[in-house]
Amino acid sequence: MSDRVEAPLAVQTGALRAVLWDMDGTLLESERLWDIGMHELSLHLGGPMSDETRISTIGGPMDLAVLRTFAGLGLEPTPDEAAAAAAWLTGYMGRLFADGLTWRPGAQAALRTVREAGLGSVLVTNTERALCEVALETLGREHFDHSVCGDEVPAGKPDPAPYRRAAELLGLDPAQCLAVEDSPTGAAAADAAGCTVLVVPSLVEVPGSERRVFRSTLEGLSAEDLHELHGAGVS
Repeated sequence: MSDRVEAPLAVQTGALRAVLWDMDGTLLESERLWDIGMHELSLHLGGPMSDETRISTIGGPMDLAVLRTFAGLGLEPTPDEAAAAAAWLTGYMGRLFADGLTWRPGAQAALRTVREAGLGSVLVTNTERALCEVALETLGREHFDHSVCGDEVPAGKPDPAPYRRAAELLGLDPAQCLAVEDSPTGAAAADAAGCTVLVVPSLVEVPGSERRVFRSTLEGLSAEDLHELHGAGVS
């Protein structure tokens, strides 16, 4: 049985036409790999990372995560130093991704459900294209019509640009899309874009809003659930 929707029912502005998927922490357990990578980056830059700094980087774009890592150490990098740190992190994460990625509970079946329901599907991630391509080998490119990466939009999440771009690629209004997210950063981006947001938290708690509906897991997610959850968001 699916979890009950935790947001009030509201008038739909349009039927559900597509599902937009976050990647790290939503489809893949890769957020835990990022936990390793971010702590190693901090040590590489000169000292251990505090829990507060790590939480501030969850779900965020690469450039912001790197800058917050420097800030957590009391450092102000030059642009070249920030770029070098980002390159180091990309290389480190590439090795972790290549060693193997595991699915979040129910995620693989949920992707198949969306395809079988005839809905559009787009991967929307702050992860940069180079790492996303590695992850797609596990996820399966056949599950997505498009993918939007953090280095392919003017601004990453929490900016709404990635989700607006995903809807645009499908020729849809964001209100016709259900975004699936696990972090406050990602939920804020999808919310601001005008999507209903299905939140399945992983590492950190996500606050509620009128556009957000919640499940504890993707396990058992049916096509009927998708339409019900989308209809529960407020436009």
